[in-house]
Amino acid sequence: MRLGYARVSTGEQNLAQQIDALRAAGADEIFEDTGVSGSAVFKPAYGDMLRHARAGDEIVIWRLDRLGSSLPSLIAELELLGSLGVGFRSLNEQIETVTPAGRLFFHMVGAFAQFGRDVIRGRANAELQAARRASKKLGRPPVIPEEQWKQAKPLLTEPHNMSVVAVASLLNVTRQAIYKRLRAEKLAEQEVV
Repeated sequence: MRLGYARVSTGEQNLAQQIDALRAAGADEIFEDTGVSGSAVFKPAYGDMLRHARAGDEIVIWRLDRLGSSLPSLIAELELLGSLGVGFRSLNEQIETVTPAGRLFFHMVGAFAQFGRDVIRGRANAELQAARRASKKLGRPPVIPEEQWKQAKPLLTEPHNMSVVAVASLLNVTRQAIYKRLRAEKLAEQEVV
């Protein structure tokens, strides 16, 4: 089945030109979004179309910018369609994924997307390693400041034996913050040994 998708950003714009082109391209059913920006995360009719699409179907749009307003969003949408086994065709740009050449294009788009993710992941890992080498403490700061913890920790042990709930109330933090701090100290002790 060939599914058409038409979208305009404002209510004053007209879908007629897009719908005519989609019908001429053989769209069996056309889904329309009116007053929805290309950068919108949620496009109601587009979501309906994706739920309706089955493997082997083809989605046809008038122009690439009807699908998304940025290259990363277009790549993400093309990857999603590929994972669903749905073909894709953009009429104005003459891009399609239903022929061998079109599938090659689709795989190139996917490769560029993966390359971008790998570059970001590599950069993030390099920054983490540099921070570790510089002995920087990673992650969020503890909810209970170190000075306050030094005063509160002895309250949990002999001779006080206060409950975690009582100490949490005293520090004005949650029980989970106390338990997290205790686990972190236990892990630190294990690393030393």
